[in-house]
Amino acid sequence: MKRVLILGAAGRDFHNFNILFRHHPECEVVAFTATQIPDIAGRTYPHALSGPFYPAGIPIFEERDLEKIIRERDVDEAVFSYSDVSYEYLMHIASRVLCAGADFRLITPESTQLQSKVPVISICAVRTGCGKSPVSRRVVHGLRHLGLHPVVVRHPMPYGELAAQHAQRFANLDDLDKNHCTIEEREEYEQHIIDGTTVYAGVDYQEILAHAEQEGDVVIWDGGNNDTSFFRSDLRIVVLDPHRAGHELLYYPGEVNFRTADLLVINKVDSASKEELNVLRNNIRTFNPKARVVEAASRVTVRRPEQVLGKRVLVIEDGPTLTHGEMAFGAGMVAARMFGASEVVDPRPYAVGSIAETFRKFKHLGAVLPAMGYSRQQRQELQQTIADTPCDLVLVATPVNLEHVLQISHPSLRVYYDVEETSLLTLTNVLEEFARDCELRNMPAVRV
Repeated sequence: MKRVLILGAAGRDFHNFNILFRHHPECEVVAFTATQIPDIAGRTYPHALSGPFYPAGIPIFEERDLEKIIRERDVDEAVFSYSDVSYEYLMHIASRVLCAGADFRLITPESTQLQSKVPVISICAVRTGCGKSPVSRRVVHGLRHLGLHPVVVRHPMPYGELAAQHAQRFANLDDLDKNHCTIEEREEYEQHIIDGTTVYAGVDYQEILAHAEQEGDVVIWDGGNNDTSFFRSDLRIVVLDPHRAGHELLYYPGEVNFRTADLLVINKVDSASKEELNVLRNNIRTFNPKARVVEAASRVTVRRPEQVLGKRVLVIEDGPTLTHGEMAFGAGMVAARMFGASEVVDPRPYAVGSIAETFRKFKHLGAVLPAMGYSRQQRQELQQTIADTPCDLVLVATPVNLEHVLQISHPSLRVYYDVEETSLLTLTNVLEEFARDCELRNMPAVRV
């Protein structure tokens, strides 16, 4: 029997296990490892999810102990199962595995993709923070305009009790509280819910897909990081970021998305240089010339821009975009500059606990505060960091209503950002063709 170690980050790793290994009599998964996300290691993938071959569940360890785990558990093969890593990082991990005496394996996306009974549109990216979420919302609005009833299935974010999160449905904002969602989960679910869209997420995507198929006539796969879709897609949309032009060929598995996309969306063209845009356009012509291309601006707005003028502002940005997405700034910094802030106050001298540790770990971060909130303690430390930072105004550029989960002691304004097509080809054009090709337009939607 082959002894397998799955290298993960609480998402893709569980899906790969469920599809490829849960009922495989010739393989034994001896452990998962965890990285990227705080407080994942030390848990167990429970028997309720791991199946009859694993009555005690499967332990989850820190990736930093990789060599020790391989030796002590006599691992034959390590399966890499998380996303948005540079090729240099990926090969360092592979080298560690090989030196410890195990084989190193990457899984082809098709081998874990589930077939849906209804059409699927997947929205993925080449890096974290390219703008998948506003593109997803734009696609949902476009499908509704065609008389369709789309349902969103979000890439997994199971950071709590795994058995309880096996298949979650979010239809209203109260569901976020009932499921004890982290800030990171709220960032992905909240805007969809406000728009009236049902969101599914969790751990067991076979069960999740079965529910989503019953509720909608189109399933939207809303991807996480730069991971590939868990579902076979009838239309593969992939978002590119010109501020990281060239990364579409340097990060795993973003390049897989880039090369296999049916439609590429170049976002943020309004803030990119001509040189950055030309790099992307040339790479598309070279590596995916069959893909159609939509170019779009990322329109940044605040409700009362006059309140920003001349103020010392603390900028709070989407956490994953800044951390493993490696962006130095996001929409909040754009808003601060656009609306005339006199100063962006550096939060680093005032950071406490895990927030200070985040700044130490991600050295590219500048005078912006990532909205880290994976646990109650981390949310308290984020709240304390905000309170201790001397400023006139807080610009909150995370998609979540942060004041619902934190007490912000300073005056604050939310920053909003949406995509707006600038090219002749638009998402509306593509969705009309999609609906016609799938014979979907004006079909009555199925409801639960």
